[in-house]
Amino acid sequence: MRRLNRKKTLNLMKELDAFPKVPESYVETSASGGTVSLIAFTTIAFLTIMEFMVYQDTWMKYEYEVDKDFTSKLRINIDITVAMRCQYVGADVLDLAETMVASADGLIYEPVPFELTPQQKELQRMLQIIQSRLQEEHSLQDVIFKSAFKSASTAPPPREDNSLQSPDACRIHGHLYVNKVAGNFHITVGKAIPHPRGHAHLAALVSHESYNFSHRIDHLSFGELIPGIINPLDGTEKIASDHNQMFQYFITVVPTKLHTYKISAETHQFSVTERERVINHAAGSHGVSGIFMKYDISSLMVTVTEEHMPFWQFLVRLCGIIGGIFSTTGILHGFGRFVAEIIFCRFRLGSYRSTSVPFPDGHTSNHLPLITENNTH
Repeated sequence: MRRLNRKKTLNLMKELDAFPKVPESYVETSASGGTVSLIAFTTIAFLTIMEFMVYQDTWMKYEYEVDKDFTSKLRINIDITVAMRCQYVGADVLDLAETMVASADGLIYEPVPFELTPQQKELQRMLQIIQSRLQEEHSLQDVIFKSAFKSASTAPPPREDNSLQSPDACRIHGHLYVNKVAGNFHITVGKAIPHPRGHAHLAALVSHESYNFSHRIDHLSFGELIPGIINPLDGTEKIASDHNQMFQYFITVVPTKLHTYKISAETHQFSVTERERVINHAAGSHGVSGIFMKYDISSLMVTVTEEHMPFWQFLVRLCGIIGGIFSTTGILHGFGRFVAEIIFCRFRLGSYRSTSVPFPDGHTSNHLPLITENNTH
């Protein structure tokens, strides 16, 4: 009884076979079929390798929503070198809420030579090249996001100062925490002092001949400090052509949540517009000499997520490549054989020229003469 049921099951499985077997005696091979098969296998191997490379790669997905976090503090990371002595300059932040953040809260004033070492010049040149490429190729930003990591320093490489070279500049570096409202971070002459009606700088004791706001921005970012991220102002260098010169940077900050396979952090992207002018009250150019970075916070937040192709999608695409190439090459090969047979058949028919057979009445027949037994002898 079990043997009978097993036989029935086996017969049922044979009837459900969707891949019928063709006897080898019915299969005919040809040189053209072998050539097409070789081309098909080569194409399948090449596309499979390319598809595997696509499967290994990742891409960045951008999502936009309204930023609902308006109570937290915004961190500003600063590393700027000004071509003036530290006792002559002061940096602070004044926001729209009339809240002043003094530089003593988190900034360090370090006397350094303004001239860079060869190693630092090479780093700055590389940053400037990357900045120019970022303006032309926006897809490079995705590569920078993927290269972001934590637990590293963003400071320029340490310099090997010459003992004979005196520090003629001031490196202002560190971070500040400010309100998430529009504000103005500025570096100008004199130290900042609190004032009931605003704020002021002690600039009366500094002569105008010592004004020199040539500066170099090694790093400026907002939010969590993430090494590997290249910000728009990193590597910027400005040389003042006049003592009374104002440099202005108008910055729009966009809150950004970054989720990659390496890190998950909350940072900020920003765009910037630059302007510089010489202060000349007689010509109508009013203002204060210095470096002014006016920033505004966008109401939109961007979520950047690194995504990967699912494995099932990779299998579906791979099966589509293999099946599609086999089907396409089979159709092309069959069509090619059909065309070749038509051409060769016409060529063979044309090679047999018609012969004329005379009749007794003088007429001729263009039909081929019948081959009879007497004609064969």
